[in-house]
Amino acid sequence: MPRLARTIDGRTMLGGRSGFVPLSAAAPTHTTVRDALPLAAEGNLPTPGDASAAAVPPEHLSFAAPLDTPGKLWGIGLNYADHASDLDEEWPKEPASFMKPATAATGPGGPIRLPPEDVSERVTAEAELAVVIGKTCSDIDRLDRVDDVVAGYVPVIDMTAEDILERNPRFLTRSKSFDSFLVFGPWLVTTDEVGPLDDLTVSTVVNDEVAAENRVRNMMVSPRELVRFHSKVMTLEAGDVISTGTPGAKHIRPGDEVRAEVEGVGTARANVVR
Repeated sequence: MPRLARTIDGRTMLGGRSGFVPLSAAAPTHTTVRDALPLAAEGNLPTPGDASAAAVPPEHLSFAAPLDTPGKLWGIGLNYADHASDLDEEWPKEPASFMKPATAATGPGGPIRLPPEDVSERVTAEAELAVVIGKTCSDIDRLDRVDDVVAGYVPVIDMTAEDILERNPRFLTRSKSFDSFLVFGPWLVTTDEVGPLDDLTVSTVVNDEVAAENRVRNMMVSPRELVRFHSKVMTLEAGDVISTGTPGAKHIRPGDEVRAEVEGVGTARANVVR
């Protein structure tokens, strides 16, 4: 039941219950997380026990974002009916998807850097479960084939400059695309470790208070269906990420600590600065 991670000094790590080892010590031909994504999708990643190095506990490591350079970053709006009703919005009949640039992504700890106040005075943060694609695919016709292309899952914190978005819904891309507006959790957890998704809880936590939470089963469009749907829009490639929507967002200010807690996957956390 392996995990893939990267340290802040650039080492690619393979993790399990006993800790993390360098990926190269277990799979010498694979030097990056992206190299290992197809193996993860196939269920063929080695385990730390196969490595020639001793495992290091995660608390003794400092992690960067699992992907050095992520691919396409999809986000999904209003995927929980409860969240849509909180915003007095009707749930769209198809996935309300948008894209973010790779420059918006940052690693665990962040920090989340708010724009200058003359650009945006109100930014919200939200927790999400994200799916990481492991193999090139397009036009997936059956849901049972989605598992063949998914490498695993990561927790993410997604940010929105709400006041920019409220001025005009066509400003969605701008409101979502500031640097540090997508915080990736400390590691990628493979599908076999996570198991069934429906019962997992996703929680937005700010300053140790739960602002919103819900179970994956209450998504209007499931993670598998989101992969299938977007594979019919464009070719998906290893390293592409689909954030599956949030149970709810919270207004954040400098000095706050934000956490995206995804049961069975992990916690992405970051401090807020301006």
